[in-house]
Amino acid sequence: MSIGHTLLGLLESGPRHGYDLKRTFDEKFGQDRPLHYGQVYSTMSRLLKNGLVEVDGVESEGGPERKRYAITDAGITDVSRWLMQPEKPEPYLQSTLYTKVVLALLTGRSASDLLDSQRSEHLRMMRILTDRKRKGDLADQLICDHALFHLEADLRWLELTAARLGQLAKVVAP
Repeated sequence: MSIGHTLLGLLESGPRHGYDLKRTFDEKFGQDRPLHYGQVYSTMSRLLKNGLVEVDGVESEGGPERKRYAITDAGITDVSRWLMQPEKPEPYLQSTLYTKVVLALLTGRSASDLLDSQRSEHLRMMRILTDRKRKGDLADQLICDHALFHLEADLRWLELTAARLGQLAKVVAP
C-alpha cells in the first residue's frame, strides 16, 4: 500500500493535522498494521517537499506546534493517477512454500508432512478470518474476503502439489 497516496486521499476531504491523519488511517486501513507517528510525519514532510501538500496553518494551543496540511492541485492529480493505475498482479512464482517442498524432497524429509502442516495453518487462519468477517463491518468483510480467496487458492495449490509429490520427487531428486 502506498502510504503517501493514502494520506493524500484522506486530505481530499479537507485539511488535517498529522495526528488526525494517523487516526483516520488506522480506523480505515490500519487495523492489522497501524501507522507509527514517525511514518506519518516523515511521509508528510516528503509530500510537502514534492509539492503535493502544503501547510495550511500552524497551531500550538498550549502544546507543541501542530501543522495542518492541505492537499495541493498537484496532490489531487497524483492521487487520481494512482487510483486509476491498476495494481500489478503478484503471481508468486518464487514462493517460499514451493522452495520448502523441493528442499524437503532434496534432503529426504517428508514433503507430505510439510504440506499437511501448512494446510492446517491455512485452515486455522481461514477460521480466524471467517470469524472476523462475521463480526466485522462491510470494510472488514471485504478485507477478509480478499485474504480468504488468496488462502483458498493456496489450499488448492497444496492439494495439487500433494497429489503430484511422487512426480515432483522424480524430477527434483532423481
